[in-house]
Amino acid sequence: MTAAELSGDLADGLTPSQTVGPYLGIGLPWPDGPDVVPPGTPGLFEIVGTVSDGHGDPVPDAMIETWQADPDGRFDHPDDPRGRAAGWRGFGRSATDAAGGYVIRTVLPGALPGEAPHLDVSVFARGLLDRVVTRIYFPDHAGAHAADPVLASVPEGRRATLVAVRTEGGYRFDVRLQGPGETVFFDV
Repeated sequence: MTAAELSGDLADGLTPSQTVGPYLGIGLPWPDGPDVVPPGTPGLFEIVGTVSDGHGDPVPDAMIETWQADPDGRFDHPDDPRGRAAGWRGFGRSATDAAGGYVIRTVLPGALPGEAPHLDVSVFARGLLDRVVTRIYFPDHAGAHAADPVLASVPEGRRATLVAVRTEGGYRFDVRLQGPGETVFFDV
């Protein structure tokens, strides 16, 4: 949220939220951490990246959470119209290190109806009044990107901030919270 939006909220009589704060490292541990799937899962790869602030400096106390469909595009939920993916967790959480780096270990998600394969991402960091939400798309599915309504809603010149870069052993996805090259965040 920008300062102008915040002042607008305050002018409307709303009480400002607390910032996410530095408690992340002690308050929100996840037993499986960055492992969306168990070690040794076929197709396992790493998504690595850095969270940086508006000046390009690393954010050493941020947290990345990911949520994704299984390789068939399904979730472990009884309302999933494609059929329940029993036992699929699809969730990972990684704190950033001193250099702002994070890692998530997962497999490629399947496509959801009408959407390209992607991971939903929440970023928590100091100074944020709430999490920011983005997506990670994969270059391997560039043909499906044009048909994805969410990606298509992003101005063409900013779409690259949502597409991971292939690396040896996985992908790289950097998150820029503000400034030049800012990652596209969604209002959810």
